Amino acid sequence: MSPKQFRVKEVREKDWPILKQLVDEVWPATFKDILSEAQISYMMEMMYSVASLKKQTETGSIFYILYNSDGACGYLAIIPQYTNEKLTTRGTITKVDKIYVLPKTQGTGAGRFLMDFAFAEAKKAGALGVTLNVNRDNKATSFYEYYGFKNMYSEDFDIGKGYLMEDHIMYYPF
Repeated sequence: MSPKQFRVKEVREKDWPILKQLVDEVWPATFKDILSEAQISYMMEMMYSVASLKKQTETGSIFYILYNSDGACGYLAIIPQYTNEKLTTRGTITKVDKIYVLPKTQGTGAGRFLMDFAFAEAKKAGALGVTLNVNRDNKATSFYEYYGFKNMYSEDFDIGKGYLMEDHIMYYPF
């Protein structure tokens, strides 16, 4: 599929059901070999409940849905003005907070299209670079490295109920 066949739409509250459908398909497939079913369910509720989405959008996250000719096929969330003093003290960067495509869409250029879009938004925001967190066991790490991200450090984040997010923090400076 050529990049021209993809389009991105900013998510509004009325689009949350579409986002939730994508999450319900993407998350279990992405994390089934990394996290327990209980942790996947907990994290899906923690990050994608209506209350959570509302809070994230109110605090600066912008969500986008990726479409191809078949319909919604992925999503992205960015925080355009993000600070991380371990990465830079000179200004703000953009955080790719969420980037997922449906399993059947992987390998079609969908992930690259979303990342290119995130980079364009970061540059519009005057960011010094782009950062993201990725689970240390997620095979997507190789996609980010191929894209040019560098693994800067690793960190564990306590997310409650005894669960941790065990992530690499990756960075791509402009």
